[in-house]
Amino acid sequence: MAKQEDLFKNVVSHAKEYGFIFPSSEIYDGLSAVYDYAQNGVELKKNIREYWWKSMVQMHENIVGLDAAILMHPTTWKASGHVDAFNDPLIDNKDSKKRYRADVLIEDYAEKLNIKAQKEIEKARARFGDAFNEQEFITTNPRVVEYLSKKNEILARMAKSLDAGDLDDVKLLIEELEIACPDSGSRNWTEVRQFNLMFGTKLGASADTAMDLYLRPETAQGIFVNFLNVQKTGRMKIPFGIAQTGKAFRNEIVARQFIFRMREFEQMEMQFFVKPGEEMKWYEYWKTTRLNWHKSLGLGAENYRFHDHEKLAHYANAAADIEFNFPFGFKELEGIHSRTDFDLKAHEQFSGKKLQYFDTEENKNYVPYVVETSVGLDRMFLAVFSKALQEETLEDGSTRTVLRLPSVLAPTKAAVLPLVKKDGLPEIAKEIMEELKWDFNVAYDEKDAVGRRYRRQDALGTPFCITVDHQTVEDKTVTIRHRDTMLQERVAITDLKNIIDKEVSVRNWLMKM
Repeated sequence: MAKQEDLFKNVVSHAKEYGFIFPSSEIYDGLSAVYDYAQNGVELKKNIREYWWKSMVQMHENIVGLDAAILMHPTTWKASGHVDAFNDPLIDNKDSKKRYRADVLIEDYAEKLNIKAQKEIEKARARFGDAFNEQEFITTNPRVVEYLSKKNEILARMAKSLDAGDLDDVKLLIEELEIACPDSGSRNWTEVRQFNLMFGTKLGASADTAMDLYLRPETAQGIFVNFLNVQKTGRMKIPFGIAQTGKAFRNEIVARQFIFRMREFEQMEMQFFVKPGEEMKWYEYWKTTRLNWHKSLGLGAENYRFHDHEKLAHYANAAADIEFNFPFGFKELEGIHSRTDFDLKAHEQFSGKKLQYFDTEENKNYVPYVVETSVGLDRMFLAVFSKALQEETLEDGSTRTVLRLPSVLAPTKAAVLPLVKKDGLPEIAKEIMEELKWDFNVAYDEKDAVGRRYRRQDALGTPFCITVDHQTVEDKTVTIRHRDTMLQERVAITDLKNIIDKEVSVRNWLMKM
């Protein structure tokens, strides 16, 4: 646990030191759980967004994009259920004065049981080797059976209590499990109560006539209210999808763990409209497709897992999370939900307008069902960044800090370095940079010894360093250094574009799906 905490501290520190993420309004002591993406962070974030957009929209002829407004008519949120049901169970510790989500406290306790079970499984795997039958061991080993049964029992009880609105039983469960405040160790808890997560604002010139509005807590509703606009103008046929990226806002009870849970964040969502009765087929399709997208980035298949929801949202008939192994454990990265026809029917009811699709094959109108994929862009950033940051011991015993970002996402694709600041080398280096910048984001660096410049670019995640030396003047070749292997090779200046493109092109990375 201490090692994980140290890793997480290094992630936060590195993100600030190398210009990826700054605390917002830092000169005024910041604002809780709000962050600014700095010069390198904004490039990495943009690249993640584009990687998602190209795979989701550009590579699917039946999926189109949308950019709906953040401010929407307030009845939107009544129809969606957010006004009445967008709540989290809140609990305070009387001694530490810290506030927590009651469901997260219980889920964290259950996850500890799961970790204990996994340790037993790994010990058995090491002991029995190739003869190990994992499924048999899980169902017959008394300790593993006990851990997993207790975990499932706890989560099922919590889900049942939350569904029934029985907050007294949620508190009772916390007390029975002897869950303590992570900060103080105290078990002196308040009652559990519901807390609405939406930010309110006003629209109007004066307080007397202003309309009460909300900052959108999700981007999905902008898609639903535009369903017919997009379908008719785009002549879309079922099944089809509408994708959107954009800001959302939630007044989180517990906003912590850096950019994992923020009050202002960005989502990448796609709503896929399907024929009623076919939603589960598409639900399984998008579960597989989205997991393959994540795996294409090469962060390690072992760092992903599915978690099926015990407690379903009011609009869903099936839901699963793709969880990622963050420095603080497995947590939700992306949600895949079968939303049924709840959203379109609700907006029909509240607006008085029909939101139906005329199926020419069946010669009838119906309200489509929806399968949603929703991934947090900030969480994707944290997943990629935290797994990429590594301390490496070299053959000579020295260490280097390297940010092994997937090269397709790296903020800067190549740094051009003149060996010395004379003899015409800077001029050649700048000519190379001027040529490459039409196709790639490239940097120029002439400060410090070349070895220190290599280390700086390693820490920034730059896949290639191109060094211009005196031989370049003679034969128009340069040394290109690869970040991950530190391999250096001599290549012609005219070959640079192809070498870099082969490594960083979206096509080559998405082909891994």
